Amino acid sequence: MTGREPQPTADAADPADPADPADAAVEVAGLCVRFGAVDAVAGVDLRVEAGQALALLGRNGAGKSTTMRVLAGVVPPSAGRALVAGHDVHAEPLAAKRAVGYCPDVGGLVPRATPWEHLQLSARLRRLDGWEPRARALLEQFDLGDVAHRVTAGFSHGMGRRLSVVLAALHEPRVLLLDEPFDGVDPVGVEATFTVIEDARARGAGVLVSTHLRDLAVEVCSEVAVLRAGVRVATVSADHMAGDEGARAYRALLA
Repeated sequence: MTGREPQPTADAADPADPADPADAAVEVAGLCVRFGAVDAVAGVDLRVEAGQALALLGRNGAGKSTTMRVLAGVVPPSAGRALVAGHDVHAEPLAAKRAVGYCPDVGGLVPRATPWEHLQLSARLRRLDGWEPRARALLEQFDLGDVAHRVTAGFSHGMGRRLSVVLAALHEPRVLLLDEPFDGVDPVGVEATFTVIEDARARGAGVLVSTHLRDLAVEVCSEVAVLRAGVRVATVSADHMAGDEGARAYRALLA
């Protein structure tokens, strides 16, 4: 730790990054999402470079999961621009979805299907060839090999989280979106998720991680974006969010 207070690299009032959005893994500018009279996201700007991992931190209702759902093509934007791997999620939804691997914050699994059946379905939908060795390796990495042929209805919350990360990572996407991947996950699962993120960065993918766990976020991400009430209030180096000083700085940003 440097002992310095973290300095935001940008705030919600800053103009959009003038760099070419096609060069970024994720480019979000002026993103707004409204549900009736509620502004779930109210003008968020984000940029994730290829090979970078960015963490989204904030309280419940800050807009983290809604932003992730827009990027995954689950929720349409009400205004603004959202691109993944250079594809506009509104204008090019299929191309954008092909570029993304998405671990949702809740749901996403079929209770009466096994992990292997989930992987088979994902591979068929994405027309993957030779996917079985990677699938087996990921299941073993996440300590799910012994339950590969058990229906997920009896899985614990942590086991479901681990399987969701496996499904997101299977096709080696250009953009990896992990929403609360550490929630209820044991140390083996946390370490396996770290490895998936590091491998994605090494092959040039962009990674966006939404989590409540600041200490884990700063271990695996290079930058942290803090959302409050649907607005990005700061983007800071992960180093400045580490330790006790980082905890105090984070609380100040949420106040």
